[in-house]
Formats: sequence, structure tokens, C-alpha cells
Amino acid sequence: MNPNKTLWEKGDFTRIAETMRESGDALVADLGIKPGLKVLDLGCGDGTTAIPAARLGAEVSGVDIAANLVEAGNNRIKKEGLSNCTIQEGDATDLHMLADHSFDLVMSFFGVMFAPKPFDVAREMVRVTRPGGRIVMGNWIPGDPTLVAQILKISSAYTPPPPEGFVSPMLWGVESNVIERFNSAGITKENISFSKETFTFNAPYSPAEFVKNFRDYYGPTMNAFEAAEKNGKASELQAELEALFNSQNKSGAGNTTSIPVTFLKVTVSC
Repeated sequence: MNPNKTLWEKGDFTRIAETMRESGDALVADLGIKPGLKVLDLGCGDGTTAIPAARLGAEVSGVDIAANLVEAGNNRIKKEGLSNCTIQEGDATDLHMLADHSFDLVMSFFGVMFAPKPFDVAREMVRVTRPGGRIVMGNWIPGDPTLVAQILKISSAYTPPPPEGFVSPMLWGVESNVIERFNSAGITKENISFSKETFTFNAPYSPAEFVKNFRDYYGPTMNAFEAAEKNGKASELQAELEALFNSQNKSGAGNTTSIPVTFLKVTVSC
């Protein structure tokens, strides 16, 4: 079994994705999508950015490694009555089912950064993008003081060290690494640009409830709690995460959550 597939099929990421819809819409609205544009969304989950792109008239193909998220995404597509969007199961390190130069825009927001073999991921993204097309990624930034990097930092203190050869997904948030990976796929440094942007998680419930959703439904956090429980430290992990979520909540109310997070936006011209 592919360990990355196992991780993302664990729990139910749709429960987290529900807090990402508003910002997902905003990300897509900023991409200049026109009707008929051929778009690939890699690591698309249940369609947080694929579906808004389809609403704008693009011909959207989504790919995700988790079968449960593919099913959830296609259910959302059917419910909205969109005929120009489909999601299929696949691995971003090997998109053998997609032809060369098939897409005008390849996007991945907080998706393929979690795939292993980042050089293979970069190569595949470039391969399926047509000459003159674009690749746009949104990647979390290592060591950033905002939520996601801090969740991973806190959780790592409770989990065993990663296996030998493990490449942190957060390295996609380092400009020099991004350049190196796309250089290896034939893209020059001059055709890669970066900006730091903000993504906001919005939830109609308290930060403590948000932590509970991560604990119950988000694979990496579920793994951290399982490891912490074995060491009798689950309550410590819970307390650290609740303090983090409460400190970063900007909603102004204890019964709702709004947490802005900084990410690295990568734009590649092919």
C-alpha cells in the first residue's frame, strides 16, 4: 500500500476542507480563468479549487490519491450539476493517464506538496502543461509563525522521526527548492515567480472544536495523537494545539473561528 495514499484516506479531510471553501473560491478568482480553459487540479481533494474553476467555465480535471476524497468531490460536482468537471484517482508522481501538453493551467493548492518524490512531481506538472501554459502552486512555508507550519511543528515533537530518505513537504515552501525542482524539469529560474499570500480557514464553531476536527479527521494530526497516546502525552498535545488555535483566531468571538495563514504562491510559465 502507498503510505501517502493511506495517510490521506485516513479520517475524512472533507471536514477540514469545509473551512477552506471561501478562500478556495478567492484563490481561483485570482487566476484569470476563462470559459473553455483546460485546467488540471492536482491533489484536489474534494474539489475546493477544482469546483470554483469549473463554475467559471473551465474544463477541469481533478486528480487526487485518496479514493474517499475523489468520491466526495464527484458527489459535490454532481450535486452542483457541473458537466465540465471530473475528479479521478491518481498519483502526482506518475500521471501516466494524462497526455503531454494537455492543459493550459495546472494548479495545486496545498496538494502535491505532500506527495513524495518532488522532482518527479515537478517533471509531471511540466510535462502535462502546454507550451505557453502556467503552473500555479500554493505551498505552506516551513517555520512560518502562522497556523499550518505551527501545527506540524507541534505535532512533530510527539511523533517518531520520519523514515530515512523522507523529504519534508514543507520544502515546497522554500523558493530555492522550488527553483531546483522545476529547473530539473527544464524550466529556467526566470520563468518562476513567487509571492506570499494569505489563506483563511473559516469555521462556524470554536477553535477547540476546530482542533477536535483535526484530531478526528486530519491524517497527520490523527497520527500525532496516536503516537502521543502511546506515550501518555495526548492531553499535552491537545493543550498545545488548543492554545495555538485560540491565539491565532481572528474572528473576535469564541464560538467562531477565522485563522489567516501565510503561504508561498508559485507561478511557473511553461
